[in-house]
Amino acid sequence: MSEYKIPSETIRYHEEIKKSTFIVHIAHTPTLEDAKKFIRSINDAFPDARHNCWAHVAGAPGGSHVLGFSDDGEPNGTAGKPMLNVLMGSGIGEVTAVTTRYFGGIKLGTGGLVRAYGGTLNNALRELPTGLKVPAAILVGVSDYAMQGVIEQHLASVYQVLDIQHAFAAKIDWHIEIDAREAEAAIQSIYDLTHGSVSFKIQK
Repeated sequence: MSEYKIPSETIRYHEEIKKSTFIVHIAHTPTLEDAKKFIRSINDAFPDARHNCWAHVAGAPGGSHVLGFSDDGEPNGTAGKPMLNVLMGSGIGEVTAVTTRYFGGIKLGTGGLVRAYGGTLNNALRELPTGLKVPAAILVGVSDYAMQGVIEQHLASVYQVLDIQHAFAAKIDWHIEIDAREAEAAIQSIYDLTHGSVSFKIQK
């Protein structure tokens, strides 16, 4: 597992090519359902457009099960697939792009359409703010109250901790979200730090 870029904002980009108007919307869509909702929202916003073509990588880059595209009435292979190729080449994950086209009266031809849909999305991606998605693992375990400060200080000073939650009862139940690449090392270091009295495990 490794970190990857994700959109940090939803953006809109506009370009005119041979009198056809291309409007690109890009959004952060962590799941397939999020991608479908975003595509529906653009369809609803531009109901009079001749085409609302789309592509998504609704998960980590390289995950084939989260890829999708549609030409939405354009000639087969001229819109959605070029857009998907651009997204896959960008290294950005959890992303959906919808390109709305208003026809301007001049036919672009299949090659022109491929260049237009791929090119406008590529230009839009240059303006897309991104953040980093860190692969996460959940550590769970139980400790005495006396160990709370020691464990929290150790985690904060050494590891990339994304979130810590506690359930307080006779003892403390821990639920720690951490960079997955550091999970095994964190488990071992806490075990060593507490002389074996606290043993975390990765939640399946």
